Amino acid sequence: MRLFFLFFVFLLSCGCTGNFNGRAGRLLKDSTAMAVDSVVRPVLGKYAIPGMAIGVTINGKRFYYNFGVASRSTSREITNETLFEVGSISKTFTATLASYAQTAGFLSLKDPVSKYLPSLRKTSFDSIALVDLATHTAGGFPLQFPEQIKDSVQLMDYFKQWRPRFPIGRYRVYANPGIGLLGVIAAQSMHRPFTDLIEKTVLPELGLTNTYIDVPLQKMADYAQGYNDADSAVRVGQGVLASETYGIKSCVKDLLQYAEVNMGIARVNEPWRQAVMVTHSGYYKCGVLTQDLIWEQYPYPTDSAILLAGNATSMILEPNPATRIAPELPPQQNVLIDKTGSTNGFGAYILFIPSKKTGVVILANKSYPIDGRVRLAYQLLKRFE
Repeated sequence: MRLFFLFFVFLLSCGCTGNFNGRAGRLLKDSTAMAVDSVVRPVLGKYAIPGMAIGVTINGKRFYYNFGVASRSTSREITNETLFEVGSISKTFTATLASYAQTAGFLSLKDPVSKYLPSLRKTSFDSIALVDLATHTAGGFPLQFPEQIKDSVQLMDYFKQWRPRFPIGRYRVYANPGIGLLGVIAAQSMHRPFTDLIEKTVLPELGLTNTYIDVPLQKMADYAQGYNDADSAVRVGQGVLASETYGIKSCVKDLLQYAEVNMGIARVNEPWRQAVMVTHSGYYKCGVLTQDLIWEQYPYPTDSAILLAGNATSMILEPNPATRIAPELPPQQNVLIDKTGSTNGFGAYILFIPSKKTGVVILANKSYPIDGRVRLAYQLLKRFE
């Protein structure tokens, strides 16, 4: 009895939680908690991460493992409700909104950009389709907007003057301007502000109840403090098209719900189910990955080397040749789909395998290398197989 008590105290000290019932559930909790702890602790130590929330979903059953603190100054512990900046995972919500706008008849992803933004007619955007924006194949936008762009007038002037570096559809160049512009068009086509559409329509329709672009005052206590490479406390700023590209703040509980929606486990209204599934269509082959609408896709099973190659720094910072899949690949089941997200003070990762009904979410309030997240997620998958 004393041994069991000491073991229970050890589990509590790990900061791990799960939703299990019954003796068999408790035994599973014990073994998985120890396994998760054994792979997470080294990552926390290596990168000096203050806090991390991990969620795993298997056939609709969720497992939560929380480590450390949301803020070093307050020592507030990480919980399932702690809000993290998710960086470029935000882009998948923008893609979902655009996909819904297409499903509802507001736009077509095959149309040229200039059809929806008359000010861009007789520019390069006569030849760039909306789907090119959502697949990073619009000709080579820079990763970020130039710092001098501060408002919508300057933004449109920038797009009017911009010229592709590469033929449309020939190279995948990961960038914020393309998906940001898609968010602008999707919102304009639906005659509502982008933030309003995301917070009042997209998130409620998908069952995400603790996810925001603008964190409300009553939820600020749950908003984790981020830390950059120098261990300075930081939070994301409000740059041009930030909401469309990297502005979402969410918790592990909601992102597991999001993974389940994407796998067809969590039920949502039909137009939204269809819109989510369309974002899994494959449009380009680029190295080891298939480029969906923002989501990145790999055959399953896959090994860690392939996943690391698809998430390598070169895939983010360099042009990579892309081959168009024609017609586009319909949504697949036996694949692994993922997306990373980073801000100066946070690191996030989400992946899911529809055929296995398995998903993993990793959220941290520290900017740390993407390969560290990928390795950790892969180890977690192996622990739960």
